[in-house]
Amino acid sequence: MTAPDPVRAARALRGAAAGVLVLEGIAVLFVPRGIAQTEEGLGGVRLTLLLVLAAVLILASGIQRRPQGLVVGTALQVPLLLTGLINGVMWFVAGAFVLIWLYLLQIRKELLGSPFRDPAPRGDGDPAA
Repeated sequence: MTAPDPVRAARALRGAAAGVLVLEGIAVLFVPRGIAQTEEGLGGVRLTLLLVLAAVLILASGIQRRPQGLVVGTALQVPLLLTGLINGVMWFVAGAFVLIWLYLLQIRKELLGSPFRDPAPRGDGDPAA
């Protein structure tokens, strides 16, 4: 199944991907509060890693319009999932976000034929299209 208007579908799916990345960044910002209450505590290295990851996730949402945006977002799913090493609850939270990301890629593949390639604009001869 392909989308009737692949360019419009790609734009909508890029917006959904950007939204997911912003939500992932916000979720990572909640992790320091949970770590601070453990006996290991929240050290400077852990805090820096989490804040950098949250910032990178939010910034990556802004590059979803570019062709490499989905590749960057997909690569960022790995460090997001690895936040489970810092706080065990993040295995579940990050796992849910990774599943959502994979679902978006699957929908993109079904609608556009490829999870990462942008569709070619339709050239049906209509200048208004």
